[in-house]
Amino acid sequence: MTRARKISLMAAVPLATIGFDQITKILARHQLESRPPMPLFGGIVRLQYVENPGAFLSLGAGLSETTRFWLFTVIVCGFLVGLFFYVLFTRRLTVAEVFSFSLILGGGLSNLIDRLLRDHRVIDFMVVGIGRLRTGVFNVADVAITAGIGLLFWASIRSPHRPELQTRPPHP
Repeated sequence: MTRARKISLMAAVPLATIGFDQITKILARHQLESRPPMPLFGGIVRLQYVENPGAFLSLGAGLSETTRFWLFTVIVCGFLVGLFFYVLFTRRLTVAEVFSFSLILGGGLSNLIDRLLRDHRVIDFMVVGIGRLRTGVFNVADVAITAGIGLLFWASIRSPHRPELQTRPPHP
């Protein structure tokens, strides 16, 4: 993959992810805040406005404000900067790997934007499930991060430069 193509992908995917996530959060805030949950598709999807002080699916929401700031703002920011430079300077990444990392980067940046602009909270608004079996509340950025991780796993399995297991001849 050429450096120009990599940079284009690393710009386009996060910008699209951030844009779509932030637009859906603005719509959620205007349409769902202070309203009861809105069921869709027979209740399989439920739209419900939540300001989440924790991480994905409210993990860490019970931690102190200082701990949450260091974990979910400072450390996440450092991780995203490191991820950006890793993808930018690693030469042997496939298109699928760059795309996957770019989804993770875009989702992480969009949630980080929320934390910086919304008193260290992230807007979540989607719940999926059937009956009592439901996910926690999440957003488009969370979907992008999860998809990026899933695609990265898939890409690592399918990678042409993945070392295959080799059999060794028995020692004499």
